[in-house]
Amino acid sequence: MTQSVLIIGARSDIGIAAARAFAAKGYAVQLAARNAPALADDRKDLIARYGAQVSLHEVDALDLSSHEAFVAGLPVLPDVVVCTVGFMGEQKQNETSLAEMARVMRSNFEGPASLFTVLANKMVARGSGTLVGISSVAGERGRAANYVYGSAKAGFTAFLSGLRNRLAKDKTGVHVVTVLPGFVRTAMTQGLDLPAKLTAEPAEVGNAIFKAVEKGKDVIYVRPVWQGIMLAIRNIPEFQFKKMSI
Repeated sequence: MTQSVLIIGARSDIGIAAARAFAAKGYAVQLAARNAPALADDRKDLIARYGAQVSLHEVDALDLSSHEAFVAGLPVLPDVVVCTVGFMGEQKQNETSLAEMARVMRSNFEGPASLFTVLANKMVARGSGTLVGISSVAGERGRAANYVYGSAKAGFTAFLSGLRNRLAKDKTGVHVVTVLPGFVRTAMTQGLDLPAKLTAEPAEVGNAIFKAVEKGKDVIYVRPVWQGIMLAIRNIPEFQFKKMSI
């Protein structure tokens, strides 16, 4: 039977890149997002390029009460789920507006964690599946420049780690992959001065996600250089780190 992948947050650049990576390998693709009809052109493109089976599904990651119905309404429980839902916002707004802070935290942690909880339990009942969460290197140490976004991603990283541990320990047949892309050239980072050697393209992230699923990886840095960078940053003594702007 044809394997299937569900892309949650499919209107994002990384979401569409991941959809293409899986469609190119013969997967049926379920594209899910708010305002799903806006994905009609992407659906046509995936069909034209790869001959893929593609369906569109409405989902609101922030509406936790709708998540069980969303999963129950899918035409088939997917073999792989990739969640690219996220929102960075502006740090100055995030630290002064409680509404903006909540939006960032809910978009990057609460919503994705809720969806993965529902999907994980369904996959456990079936006995197979892979969940792929897009977190961020920003979650590996809080920095003044983006600590609201970073703290939400830190929570999601910890959630993915704990979920992976639970599912592996119980021998459920369900696996969890944590993806740490580093800088990515997307609409969310438009206008930022990003260093070329540290910045991935969406297609690079999409292909890395597919390879991680195929190889059964646990945690991946899309560009390995980030692993060394974050190791160094995590080990800076706090008294020194407080004086730095990085």
